[in-house]
Amino acid sequence: MSGSKYRTSTFILEALTIILGILFLVPFYFVVVNSFKPFGELLQNTASLPKMFSLDNYSRVIDIINFPRVMGNSLIITVLSNIGLVLFSSMAAYRFVRKPSKLNNLLFLIFVAAMVIPFQSIMIPLVKVANEFGLMDSRLGLVICYFGFGVSLNVFLFHGFIKSIPKEIEESATVDGCSWFSIFWRIVFPLLKPIAVTVILLNSLWIWNDYLLPSLILTDMKLQTIPLATYAFFGQYTKQWDLAMAALTLGVLPIIVFFLILQKHIIEGITAGSVKG
Repeated sequence: MSGSKYRTSTFILEALTIILGILFLVPFYFVVVNSFKPFGELLQNTASLPKMFSLDNYSRVIDIINFPRVMGNSLIITVLSNIGLVLFSSMAAYRFVRKPSKLNNLLFLIFVAAMVIPFQSIMIPLVKVANEFGLMDSRLGLVICYFGFGVSLNVFLFHGFIKSIPKEIEESATVDGCSWFSIFWRIVFPLLKPIAVTVILLNSLWIWNDYLLPSLILTDMKLQTIPLATYAFFGQYTKQWDLAMAALTLGVLPIIVFFLILQKHIIEGITAGSVKG
């Protein structure tokens, strides 16, 4: 390919990338811009900038839904779910990779197959099981449910990454008298940082923004997460779009900042996990 053709194709690719980026940012524009408008102005023109930027919607939202409380609930659930998922999934994946057997291969196959099961098909059985084990109206109960739904993908990602770690490192530690437990926590687990960050980021995006599972498990108003609290502005007969936009902005802002800080690790972790050692 000649230099001029290469530059032309590169320019076209960059232009398409910019256009796609703008298209993806349009919904964020509408949410943020309309969060500063009073209800009447929002109905007149949703695409225009507000005549006067006001934080009145935000102050009202913070009081109405008790934003510090619902954000604390979301934060507790997200952090505890991530801790459990990273620990359990990494240990399970390490066992599957380093101790291959018919049973372990079957279990890994079951984990992978579970990823294709749609959540809607098990909603009713989930509520019945959660009620039987006393998991309803409990942050811990919701965290345990997230363990069950998130462990399959997490094990799959950790499994691919662990295969890229040279086994000779562990063999030398075995010669020095280290147990399997010590080898994993002292040698293998620190090497899992790239994929662990990727898993935490993906889990956080899912759990923080999830509405359906918390709506099934949490019925107590004091335990509501941000998505559940935001839904209060969408009634059967009235929809408070001005307050809803402010609530959505407040809820999305922390996870966007978290994503921007750690997003570079997604490609790094998945790419490293795709290479088999």
